[in-house]
Amino acid sequence: MTFSIVASDLAVGDWGVAVASKFPAVGAVVPHARAGVGAVATQALANLEYGPEGLDLLAAGRTADATLRALTEGDEDRRHRQAGVVDARGAAETFTGDACMPWAGGLTGPGFACQGNILTGPEVVESMAGAFQSTTGELVDRLLAALRAGEDAGGDRRGKQSAALLVVREGGGYGGRSDRYVDLRVDDHVEPVEELTRVFAMFDREVLVRHDTLLPVSAALVEELQRRLRAAGYLEGEVTGQFDAATREALEGFAGEYNLEGRLRIDDLVSEALVRDLREITGDVTPAG
Repeated sequence: MTFSIVASDLAVGDWGVAVASKFPAVGAVVPHARAGVGAVATQALANLEYGPEGLDLLAAGRTADATLRALTEGDEDRRHRQAGVVDARGAAETFTGDACMPWAGGLTGPGFACQGNILTGPEVVESMAGAFQSTTGELVDRLLAALRAGEDAGGDRRGKQSAALLVVREGGGYGGRSDRYVDLRVDDHVEPVEELTRVFAMFDREVLVRHDTLLPVSAALVEELQRRLRAAGYLEGEVTGQFDAATREALEGFAGEYNLEGRLRIDDLVSEALVRDLREITGDVTPAG
């Protein structure tokens, strides 16, 4: 009922899962990952214990292969299970029980494992593997490319309903207090992979700000920021053109209220997107004099 990919990028320290299915809210079932440990996908007649138990085995130092064997050997319904695992060292393994509904199977490559069941054919996982290996960028970009390739190759032969994307990174979550770098789900949609791509593009732009243009804090720019921050009620001081503590605090106040904390910096550069948002919110603010 599902096709997925588990993968890692050891150079950056990312592990993740991308999945799509003709099943509602597949993101609540299949993907499991823990920074520095690995990732697990559990599907077909999914055994949800595979997720947390698999991650605990990986955290204890088990390899992907040993973890899959430990999970499946003690499972009386293993013939109906399918799973993929990637470990802390980037080794990946896939398992498909011989009672999974066809087409069912998987393949592995350097740092990844693709698997699927009730698919249109083996071309689905083959296309996923090819897209993952040929795509550049962060792990999240490569996972999403693999998911789109699987969908384009035929995907789940019953149709489409949900998709999910999970990538973990140490301190990668909101405020640096979790490892959930990207955790996005489309639980019910006529084009779930397309919608997940759209949602990720928004999240990438608004939260990850990986491609945010940075502006040097010239006196002219600081004067504009100060005028706008005063107009919006965040700054009480004079317009000086100095990027001082009061101005930084006012900018932090604005960013905090509008959920733009990820765009704040501690150096003498300012996010162009943060400036743009401030301009949109404050409108026409005429310079004094």
